Amino acid sequence: MMDDVYRSAASVLLLRPSDVCSPDGTVGRDRRADGCGTAYQVLLLHKPRKKDDWQLPQGGVEEGETIEQAAMRELKEEAGLSGVEVLGKSDSCYKYDFPPSFRRFRPDHVCGQCIWYVYGLAPSSAAVQVDGQEIDGHIWALPEELHLYVRRKEYLEFVTKLLDEAVSAARKVERK
Repeated sequence: MMDDVYRSAASVLLLRPSDVCSPDGTVGRDRRADGCGTAYQVLLLHKPRKKDDWQLPQGGVEEGETIEQAAMRELKEEAGLSGVEVLGKSDSCYKYDFPPSFRRFRPDHVCGQCIWYVYGLAPSSAAVQVDGQEIDGHIWALPEELHLYVRRKEYLEFVTKLLDEAVSAARKVERK
């Protein structure tokens, strides 16, 4: 009898810079004297389902692919984006079990996924194109808006941690 295994998946936490200003100067870590600075938005995709419908672009790693290659392929397939700058990769994976209702349709011994994350930076002009079927919507969300879309507490906490790491990497690139 085969043991259950976790499918290896790849995801990209894609940032997009946005110039923002606030009267009290509280936006952006590296704001200028005029209260303006760069805030980073993160791309969320919407899947047509009832629960956990907003997520980062993601999908399975195909044989022979690296995590970075799979993440970029999934970004192209799900959001129509390519040519983004890869900022780095997380050392953590988000591991979860598939619900029993999903598993009964799988003929294999895959019990869940372990998703590895790549950080990417898109230009502010990046135009997302979804297929309207697998992915039926998208949004560029500010960090403080994530909780409005990502409902699963564990996933929200994980994405928030990844977002901090990705923004840190983006700010290093920005300073160069």
